[in-house]
Amino acid sequence: MVVAPDKFKGTLTAAEAAAHIADGIRRVLPEADLRLMPVADGGDGTVDAAVAAGFRRVPARVAGPTGQPVDASFALRGSTAVVELAEAAGLVKLPGGVPAPLTASSYGVGQLIAEAVRVGARRIVLGLGGSACTDGGAGLVQALGGRLLDSRGTELPPGGAALSALDRIEAADLRRRYGGIEVVIASDVDNPLLGPTGAAAVYGPQKGAGPEDVPVLDAALARWAVITGRDVPGNDRTADLPGAGAAGGVGFGAMAFLGASLRPGIDLLLDLLGFAPVLAGAALVVTGEGRLDRQTLHGKAPAGVAAAAARAAVPVVAVCGRLELSTEQLQAAGIVRAYPLDVIAEGGDPLADAGKYAEEAGARVARDLPEPTDEEAAP
Repeated sequence: MVVAPDKFKGTLTAAEAAAHIADGIRRVLPEADLRLMPVADGGDGTVDAAVAAGFRRVPARVAGPTGQPVDASFALRGSTAVVELAEAAGLVKLPGGVPAPLTASSYGVGQLIAEAVRVGARRIVLGLGGSACTDGGAGLVQALGGRLLDSRGTELPPGGAALSALDRIEAADLRRRYGGIEVVIASDVDNPLLGPTGAAAVYGPQKGAGPEDVPVLDAALARWAVITGRDVPGNDRTADLPGAGAAGGVGFGAMAFLGASLRPGIDLLLDLLGFAPVLAGAALVVTGEGRLDRQTLHGKAPAGVAAAAARAAVPVVAVCGRLELSTEQLQAAGIVRAYPLDVIAEGGDPLADAGKYAEEAGARVARDLPEPTDEEAAP
Protein backbone atom coordinates (compact mmCIF):
# COMPACT_ATOMS: atom_id res chain seq x y z
CA MET A 1 0.00 0.00 0.00
CA VAL A 2 1.14 3.54 -0.75
CA VAL A 3 0.47 6.13 1.96
CA ALA A 4 0.54 9.54 0.27
CA PRO A 5 -1.23 12.32 2.21
CA ASP A 6 -0.71 16.05 2.07
CA LYS A 7 -0.37 18.04 5.29
CA PHE A 8 -3.24 18.47 7.74
CA LYS A 9 -2.74 22.22 8.03
CA GLY A 10 -2.10 23.41 11.55
CA THR A 11 -1.94 19.90 13.02
CA LEU A 12 0.19 17.41 11.06
CA THR A 13 2.85 17.74 8.41
CA ALA A 14 2.43 15.41 5.44
CA ALA A 15 5.25 13.22 6.78
CA GLU A 16 3.63 13.05 10.23
CA ALA A 17 0.24 12.21 8.73
CA ALA A 18 1.78 9.44 6.63
CA ALA A 19 3.60 7.99 9.64
CA HIS A 20 0.50 7.95 11.85
CA ILE A 21 -1.70 6.40 9.16
CA ALA A 22 0.97 3.77 8.51
CA ASP A 23 1.20 2.97 12.24
CA GLY A 24 -2.54 2.35 12.28
CA ILE A 25 -2.39 0.06 9.27
CA ARG A 26 0.46 -1.94 10.84
CA ARG A 27 -1.52 -2.29 14.05
CA VAL A 28 -4.01 -4.40 12.12
CA LEU A 29 -1.69 -5.78 9.42
CA PRO A 30 1.79 -6.06 10.95
CA GLU A 31 3.27 -7.54 7.77
CA ALA A 32 1.85 -4.89 5.43
CA ASP A 33 4.25 -3.68 2.75
CA LEU A 34 3.85 0.09 3.06
CA ARG A 35 5.49 2.80 0.96
CA LEU A 36 5.25 6.21 2.63
CA MET A 37 5.25 9.09 0.19
CA PRO A 38 4.07 12.39 1.74
CA VAL A 39 3.07 14.82 -1.00
CA ALA A 40 2.47 18.53 -1.56
CA ASP A 41 0.96 20.68 -4.30
CA GLY A 42 3.47 23.54 -4.35
CA GLY A 43 2.38 25.29 -1.17
CA ASP A 44 3.55 24.87 2.42
CA GLY A 45 5.32 21.55 2.89
CA THR A 46 6.69 21.22 -0.65
CA VAL A 47 10.32 21.17 0.48
CA ASP A 48 9.48 18.68 3.24
CA ALA A 49 7.83 16.37 0.69
CA ALA A 50 10.89 16.55 -1.56
CA VAL A 51 13.19 15.76 1.36
CA ALA A 52 11.03 12.77 2.32
CA ALA A 53 11.44 11.52 -1.27
CA GLY A 54 15.22 11.63 -1.10
CA PHE A 55 16.20 15.21 -1.82
CA ARG A 56 18.78 16.82 0.45
CA ARG A 57 17.68 19.76 2.60
CA VAL A 58 19.93 22.80 2.18
CA PRO A 59 19.53 25.48 4.89
CA ALA A 60 19.76 29.16 4.05
CA ARG A 61 19.42 32.42 5.97
CA VAL A 62 17.41 34.88 3.89
CA ALA A 63 15.25 37.97 4.17
CA GLY A 64 11.72 37.31 5.36
CA PRO A 65 8.68 39.11 3.96
CA THR A 66 9.35 42.23 6.06
CA GLY A 67 13.13 42.13 5.59
CA GLN A 68 14.01 40.52 8.91
CA PRO A 69 16.31 37.48 8.53
CA VAL A 70 14.59 34.10 8.66
CA ASP A 71 15.83 30.52 8.59
CA ALA A 72 14.70 28.80 5.42
CA SER A 73 15.71 25.87 3.25
CA PHE A 74 15.37 24.38 -0.19
CA ALA A 75 15.69 20.78 -1.41
CA LEU A 76 18.38 19.61 -3.80
CA ARG A 77 18.94 16.40 -5.75
CA GLY A 78 21.47 16.41 -8.55
CA SER A 79 20.92 19.58 -10.56
CA THR A 80 17.26 20.01 -9.51
CA ALA A 81 16.27 22.26 -6.62
CA VAL A 82 12.84 22.62 -5.04
CA VAL A 83 12.29 26.15 -3.78
CA GLU A 84 9.19 26.91 -1.72
CA LEU A 85 8.07 30.53 -1.59
CA ALA A 86 6.49 30.05 1.84
CA GLU A 87 9.92 29.23 3.29
CA ALA A 88 11.02 32.84 2.72
CA ALA A 89 8.00 35.01 1.99
CA GLY A 90 5.12 33.06 3.49
CA LEU A 91 2.43 34.30 5.83
CA VAL A 92 3.98 31.99 8.41
CA LYS A 93 7.17 34.09 8.29
CA LEU A 94 5.51 37.40 9.21
CA PRO A 95 6.90 38.66 12.54
CA GLY A 96 4.18 38.18 15.11
CA GLY A 97 1.82 37.20 12.30
CA VAL A 98 1.18 40.89 11.57
CA PRO A 99 0.36 41.43 7.86
CA ALA A 100 2.27 43.94 5.75
CA PRO A 101 0.18 44.04 2.56
CA LEU A 102 1.81 47.12 1.01
CA THR A 103 5.44 46.50 1.93
CA ALA A 104 5.95 42.72 2.17
CA SER A 105 8.51 41.48 -0.33
CA SER A 106 9.52 38.32 -2.19
CA TYR A 107 13.22 39.23 -1.88
CA GLY A 108 14.05 36.12 0.16
CA VAL A 109 12.62 33.87 -2.57
CA GLY A 110 15.14 35.32 -5.00
CA GLN A 111 17.88 34.71 -2.46
CA LEU A 112 16.87 31.04 -2.21
CA ILE A 113 16.98 30.71 -6.01
CA ALA A 114 20.38 32.40 -6.15
CA GLU A 115 21.76 30.06 -3.48
CA ALA A 116 20.34 27.00 -5.23
CA VAL A 117 22.04 28.03 -8.47
CA ARG A 118 25.28 28.74 -6.59
CA VAL A 119 25.41 25.17 -5.29
CA GLY A 120 24.80 23.67 -8.72
CA ALA A 121 21.08 23.69 -9.52
CA ARG A 122 20.22 24.11 -13.20
CA ARG A 123 16.50 23.39 -12.81
CA ILE A 124 14.37 25.18 -10.22
CA VAL A 125 10.95 23.88 -9.23
CA LEU A 126 9.32 26.91 -7.64
CA GLY A 127 6.38 26.18 -5.35
CA LEU A 128 4.05 29.15 -5.02
CA GLY A 129 1.60 29.20 -2.14
CA GLY A 130 1.01 30.85 1.22
CA SER A 131 2.53 34.17 0.12
CA ALA A 132 2.55 37.21 2.42
CA CYS A 133 3.42 39.66 -0.37
CA THR A 134 1.73 41.30 -3.34
CA ASP A 135 4.84 42.68 -5.01
CA GLY A 136 4.58 41.00 -8.41
CA GLY A 137 7.89 39.24 -7.79
CA ALA A 138 9.74 42.58 -7.68
CA GLY A 139 11.69 41.54 -4.60
CA LEU A 140 12.68 38.28 -6.24
CA VAL A 141 14.00 40.26 -9.24
CA GLN A 142 15.99 42.62 -7.01
CA ALA A 143 17.54 39.71 -5.10
CA LEU A 144 18.73 38.21 -8.38
CA GLY A 145 20.44 41.41 -9.44
CA GLY A 146 17.73 43.34 -11.27
CA ARG A 147 17.54 47.06 -10.55
CA LEU A 148 14.16 48.76 -10.18
CA LEU A 149 14.65 52.51 -10.32
CA ASP A 150 12.46 55.57 -9.84
CA SER A 151 12.73 58.76 -11.90
CA ARG A 152 15.73 59.92 -9.85
CA GLY A 153 17.62 56.68 -10.40
CA THR A 154 17.03 55.50 -6.83
CA GLU A 155 16.33 51.84 -6.10
CA LEU A 156 12.74 51.21 -5.07
CA PRO A 157 12.02 50.14 -1.49
CA PRO A 158 10.39 46.75 -0.84
CA GLY A 159 6.74 45.95 -1.41
CA GLY A 160 4.05 46.15 -4.01
CA ALA A 161 2.92 49.70 -3.28
CA ALA A 162 6.39 51.07 -4.10
CA LEU A 163 6.03 49.90 -7.71
CA SER A 164 3.82 52.90 -8.41
CA ALA A 165 7.04 54.94 -8.56
CA LEU A 166 8.85 52.60 -10.96
CA ASP A 167 10.48 54.45 -13.86
CA ARG A 168 12.86 51.92 -15.41
CA ILE A 169 14.24 48.41 -15.02
CA GLU A 170 17.82 47.29 -15.53
CA ALA A 171 17.79 43.50 -15.83
CA ALA A 172 20.36 42.61 -18.50
CA ASP A 173 22.80 41.14 -15.95
CA LEU A 174 20.04 39.10 -14.30
CA ARG A 175 18.89 37.61 -17.59
CA ARG A 176 22.45 36.86 -18.66
CA ARG A 177 23.29 35.18 -15.34
CA TYR A 178 20.13 33.11 -15.03
CA GLY A 179 19.11 32.73 -18.66
CA GLY A 180 20.32 29.13 -18.78
CA ILE A 181 18.39 28.06 -15.68
CA GLU A 182 15.10 26.21 -16.21
CA VAL A 183 12.39 27.43 -13.85
CA VAL A 184 9.09 25.57 -13.51
CA ILE A 185 6.34 27.00 -11.32
CA ALA A 186 4.29 24.50 -9.31
CA SER A 187 0.93 26.19 -8.81
CA ASP A 188 -2.76 25.63 -9.45
CA VAL A 189 -3.57 29.34 -9.51
CA ASP A 190 -4.55 30.51 -13.00
CA ASN A 191 -5.30 34.15 -12.21
CA PRO A 192 -3.75 36.92 -14.32
CA LEU A 193 -1.71 39.63 -12.65
CA LEU A 194 -4.24 42.48 -12.86
CA GLY A 195 -7.90 43.36 -12.65
CA PRO A 196 -10.88 41.89 -10.80
CA THR A 197 -9.46 38.37 -10.95
CA GLY A 198 -5.86 39.47 -10.41
CA ALA A 199 -3.33 39.17 -7.61
CA ALA A 200 -4.42 42.21 -5.60
CA ALA A 201 -8.19 41.85 -5.93
CA VAL A 202 -8.45 38.11 -5.26
CA TYR A 203 -5.54 37.36 -2.94
CA GLY A 204 -4.62 40.75 -1.46
CA PRO A 205 -7.28 40.54 1.28
CA GLN A 206 -5.84 37.19 2.40
CA LYS A 207 -2.56 39.01 3.02
CA GLY A 208 -4.16 41.81 5.01
CA ALA A 209 -5.01 44.27 2.23
CA GLY A 210 -8.06 46.38 3.11
CA PRO A 211 -10.55 47.84 0.62
CA GLU A 212 -8.40 50.97 0.32
CA ASP A 213 -5.21 48.94 -0.27
CA VAL A 214 -6.39 46.73 -3.12
CA PRO A 215 -6.69 49.50 -5.77
CA VAL A 216 -3.31 50.89 -4.67
CA LEU A 217 -1.67 47.51 -5.18
CA ASP A 218 -3.47 46.81 -8.46
CA ALA A 219 -2.39 50.17 -9.90
CA ALA A 220 1.19 49.61 -8.75
CA LEU A 221 1.23 46.14 -10.32
CA ALA A 222 -0.14 47.64 -13.54
CA ARG A 223 2.81 50.05 -13.56
CA TRP A 224 5.15 47.10 -12.96
CA ALA A 225 3.63 45.25 -15.92
CA VAL A 226 3.88 48.23 -18.27
CA ILE A 227 7.51 49.03 -17.46
CA THR A 228 8.45 45.34 -17.61
CA GLY A 229 6.83 45.09 -21.04
CA ARG A 230 8.83 48.11 -22.21
CA ASP A 231 12.22 47.29 -20.67
CA VAL A 232 12.32 43.48 -20.73
CA PRO A 233 11.81 42.14 -24.28
CA GLY A 234 9.03 39.67 -24.93
CA ASN A 235 6.82 40.58 -21.98
CA ASP A 236 4.15 42.87 -23.38
CA ARG A 237 1.43 40.26 -22.60
CA THR A 238 2.95 38.32 -19.71
CA ALA A 239 0.61 39.95 -17.16
CA ASP A 240 -2.34 38.32 -18.93
CA LEU A 241 -1.00 34.78 -18.72
CA PRO A 242 -2.72 32.25 -16.45
CA GLY A 243 -0.71 32.01 -13.25
CA ALA A 244 0.85 35.49 -13.51
CA GLY A 245 -1.17 36.42 -10.43
CA ALA A 246 0.04 33.46 -8.37
CA ALA A 247 1.53 34.27 -4.96
CA GLY A 248 0.85 37.99 -5.16
CA GLY A 249 2.24 38.19 -8.68
CA VAL A 250 5.46 36.27 -8.04
CA GLY A 251 4.29 34.11 -10.93
CA PHE A 252 4.57 37.17 -13.18
CA GLY A 253 8.06 38.02 -11.96
CA ALA A 254 9.30 34.46 -12.51
CA MET A 255 7.75 34.26 -15.98
CA ALA A 256 8.95 37.67 -17.14
CA PHE A 257 12.51 37.62 -15.80
CA LEU A 258 13.35 33.90 -15.57
CA GLY A 259 11.27 32.53 -18.44
CA ALA A 260 9.39 30.27 -16.04
CA SER A 261 6.75 27.86 -17.25
CA LEU A 262 3.70 26.82 -15.22
CA ARG A 263 2.50 23.32 -14.34
CA PRO A 264 -0.26 22.14 -11.99
CA GLY A 265 1.43 21.82 -8.63
CA ILE A 266 0.47 18.30 -7.64
CA ASP A 267 1.21 16.85 -11.10
CA LEU A 268 4.65 18.41 -11.14
CA LEU A 269 5.45 17.28 -7.60
CA LEU A 270 4.26 13.71 -8.20
CA ASP A 271 6.51 13.49 -11.25
CA LEU A 272 9.39 14.93 -9.28
CA LEU A 273 8.88 12.55 -6.37
CA GLY A 274 8.69 9.50 -8.64
CA PHE A 275 5.12 8.59 -7.71
CA ALA A 276 4.19 6.54 -10.79
CA PRO A 277 6.89 3.86 -10.31
CA VAL A 278 5.86 3.44 -6.65
CA LEU A 279 2.29 2.62 -7.77
CA ALA A 280 3.45 -0.47 -9.66
CA GLY A 281 2.02 -3.51 -7.87
CA ALA A 282 0.21 -1.47 -5.20
CA ALA A 283 -3.09 -2.79 -3.84
CA LEU A 284 -4.27 0.55 -2.40
CA VAL A 285 -3.34 4.22 -2.10
CA VAL A 286 -4.20 6.16 1.05
CA THR A 287 -4.16 9.91 0.52
CA GLY A 288 -5.66 12.82 2.44
CA GLU A 289 -5.46 16.35 3.81
CA GLY A 290 -6.98 18.44 6.56
CA ARG A 291 -10.24 19.11 4.77
CA LEU A 292 -11.77 17.38 1.78
CA ASP A 293 -14.03 20.00 0.20
CA ARG A 294 -14.81 21.58 -3.17
CA GLN A 295 -11.31 23.03 -3.39
CA THR A 296 -9.96 19.48 -3.24
CA LEU A 297 -11.67 18.77 -6.54
CA HIS A 298 -9.79 21.59 -8.30
CA GLY A 299 -6.24 20.33 -8.35
CA LYS A 300 -5.45 19.87 -4.66
CA ALA A 301 -3.11 17.06 -3.68
CA PRO A 302 -5.64 14.26 -2.92
CA ALA A 303 -7.36 14.74 -6.27
CA GLY A 304 -4.01 14.67 -8.06
CA VAL A 305 -2.96 11.52 -6.20
CA ALA A 306 -6.30 9.88 -7.05
CA ALA A 307 -5.95 10.77 -10.73
CA ALA A 308 -2.45 9.30 -10.86
CA ALA A 309 -3.62 6.14 -9.08
CA ALA A 310 -6.56 5.78 -11.47
CA ARG A 311 -4.15 5.73 -14.41
CA ALA A 312 -2.46 2.76 -12.71
CA ALA A 313 -5.83 1.15 -11.83
CA VAL A 314 -5.10 1.34 -8.09
CA PRO A 315 -8.03 2.14 -5.76
CA VAL A 316 -7.78 5.16 -3.44
CA VAL A 317 -9.15 6.00 -0.01
CA ALA A 318 -8.64 9.24 1.90
CA VAL A 319 -8.06 10.22 5.50
CA CYS A 320 -9.11 13.79 6.32
CA GLY A 321 -9.72 16.05 9.25
CA ARG A 322 -13.16 16.94 7.98
CA LEU A 323 -15.26 15.75 5.04
CA GLU A 324 -17.43 18.23 3.11
CA LEU A 325 -17.95 16.20 -0.06
CA SER A 326 -20.76 13.81 -0.91
CA THR A 327 -20.14 10.17 -1.71
CA GLU A 328 -20.82 10.97 -5.36
CA GLN A 329 -18.28 13.80 -5.38
CA LEU A 330 -15.64 11.58 -3.76
CA GLN A 331 -16.20 8.82 -6.28
CA ALA A 332 -16.11 11.27 -9.18
CA ALA A 333 -12.68 12.32 -7.90
CA GLY A 334 -11.57 8.68 -7.83
CA ILE A 335 -11.75 8.24 -4.06
CA VAL A 336 -13.60 5.13 -2.92
CA ARG A 337 -14.07 6.07 0.73
CA ALA A 338 -13.07 8.78 3.22
CA TYR A 339 -12.19 8.52 6.90
CA PRO A 340 -12.81 11.90 8.60
CA LEU A 341 -11.04 12.38 11.91
CA ASP A 342 -13.85 14.49 13.40
CA VAL A 343 -16.19 11.50 13.00
CA ILE A 344 -13.63 8.99 14.26
CA ALA A 345 -13.01 11.20 17.33
CA GLU A 346 -16.64 10.73 18.49
CA GLY A 347 -16.61 13.83 20.66
CA GLY A 348 -12.86 13.98 21.18
CA ASP A 349 -10.70 16.78 19.83
CA PRO A 350 -9.37 15.85 16.37
CA LEU A 351 -7.19 18.96 16.30
CA ALA A 352 -5.46 18.37 19.62
CA ASP A 353 -5.06 14.62 19.01
CA ALA A 354 -4.78 14.50 15.22
CA GLY A 355 -1.99 11.93 15.32
CA LYS A 356 -3.96 9.52 17.48
CA TYR A 357 -7.04 9.75 15.30
CA ALA A 358 -5.04 9.51 12.08
CA GLU A 359 -3.60 6.26 13.43
CA GLU A 360 -7.10 5.01 14.19
CA ALA A 361 -8.12 5.97 10.65
CA GLY A 362 -5.25 3.89 9.32
CA ALA A 363 -6.43 0.94 11.41
CA ARG A 364 -9.94 1.30 9.99
CA VAL A 365 -8.53 1.42 6.46
CA ALA A 366 -6.77 -1.89 7.14
CA ARG A 367 -9.89 -3.49 8.67
CA ASP A 368 -11.98 -2.45 5.67
CA LEU A 369 -9.67 -4.12 3.16
CA PRO A 370 -11.33 -7.03 1.39
CA GLU A 371 -10.15 -10.49 2.38
CA PRO A 372 -7.65 -11.85 -0.16
CA THR A 373 -8.83 -14.57 -2.49
CA ASP A 374 -7.20 -18.01 -2.26
CA GLU A 375 -5.18 -17.16 -5.35
CA GLU A 376 -3.99 -13.84 -3.90
CA ALA A 377 -3.13 -15.45 -0.55
CA ALA A 378 -1.12 -18.28 -2.09
CA PRO A 379 2.69 -18.05 -1.74
